Amino acid sequence: MPTDPQLKPWIEELRPYVPGKSKSDDGRTLIKLSANENPLGCSPAALDALRDPGNPADYPDPGALELTKAIGKLHGIDPALIVCGTGSGELLHCAVQAYAGPGDEVLFSQYSFSLYPLITRKVGAVPVAVKDENFVASVDAILAAVTDKTRVVLLDNPNNPCGTHLARDEVRRLHQGLPGNVLLVLDQAYAEYVDDGMDDDGLVLAWEASNVLVTRTFSKAYGLAGLRIGWATGAPAIVAGLQRLRGAFNVSTQGQNAACAALADQEFVERSRQANARGRQRLIEAVQALGNHGLRAIPSQANFVLVLFEGEVTAEAALKVLADAGYAVRNNPSPALPDALRITIGSEQHMDDVIATLRQLCGEAA
Repeated sequence: MPTDPQLKPWIEELRPYVPGKSKSDDGRTLIKLSANENPLGCSPAALDALRDPGNPADYPDPGALELTKAIGKLHGIDPALIVCGTGSGELLHCAVQAYAGPGDEVLFSQYSFSLYPLITRKVGAVPVAVKDENFVASVDAILAAVTDKTRVVLLDNPNNPCGTHLARDEVRRLHQGLPGNVLLVLDQAYAEYVDDGMDDDGLVLAWEASNVLVTRTFSKAYGLAGLRIGWATGAPAIVAGLQRLRGAFNVSTQGQNAACAALADQEFVERSRQANARGRQRLIEAVQALGNHGLRAIPSQANFVLVLFEGEVTAEAALKVLADAGYAVRNNPSPALPDALRITIGSEQHMDDVIATLRQLCGEAA
C-alpha cells in the first residue's frame, strides 16, 4: 500500500501551462510581445472604475448580474444564458469537465491554444490533435477524427498561435457534421480583432443549437488581462452545467465593475481594433518582403502574427536578436512549431523596432 498521497496517473502526465516570457535569459526586463496583450492598455473608463475598490470585506456578486446584463445588451443575448469566469480559461476547463472524462476524447486542430491538451488531461480525457490544412483548422479532418468516444471539439477561431480564421460557412459545416451529443466549443478570444464582415456567426449558432458553446474574454481587445474576466454563452442546459462547475465568487467586484465600464466604451475597442489591423498588415508585409531569406508570415485575424523561419535564418537566431533589441516574443508557440515565432502586435514604435531588427538579421538595410 502507498504510504503517501498518490496523484491520479493522468495528472502526473500534465505539463503546466507556459506563459509568454517577459525577461531575457540574463534577467533583463523586455517589452512583452509574447502574450497578446493590448498595447493601448485598457479603456480610461475601466481605469476610473478600478479607482473605487468598494468594500474589500464583501464578497463579489456571485452571478456577476450587472456584467451579464451589460454583455447581453451589447450582443443581444439573454443574460440568463451568460456565465462569467476567471478568464475564458476557467470556462473552457468547465466545458471539458462537464462533458468529458476518463476514456473520452477531446478534439482540436494540431496548432491550437496550448491550454487545450492541459484541460483535457486534467479530467482524464484523451486529447486528439487533428491535422490542419495549411495552418487552418480542417473541417474534413476533424469530422473524420470523430469516434464514438468523442465528447468535445475545441475550435479557437481565430486560431492561437496561427492567427488563421475559419469562415462562418465552414464553422456551420463542422457543426452540422458533428453528432448531437458532441459539444462544439468556439473559443473566440480574439473575435474583436476580426476584419469587418468575417465574423463566424458563432453567437448566432450558440443561440440556435443545443450543443454549441461560445467563450470570449476581456483579456485581449478590452485590455483587462490582469483582472481575469471571461464569459460564455450557449443553450440553457450547457450554461447550467458551467454554472455548477465554475468557482464561487470567481470574478472580483473590481473586475466586474471594470468590465462593465469597458463594455460601455466601444470607441476604445474600435480604436484598438483599427490600430491592430494597421500594425498587423505592416508586420505581415515586412516579413513577406523577407521571403527570399526563408521568412513567411501566416495571414492573421488576431492581434499577433505567426512568422515561420524556413531558410538559413532561424527562429532561434531571431529570438535572440529581438531579445537583444529589448523585445520578448513567443518561441515554440506550439510543440509542433519549433521553427516559428508568434509576435504580438505592439505600438507603432514596437513594430518599427521589430521590423528593423528582422531586416538587419537578414542582412537587409533597416
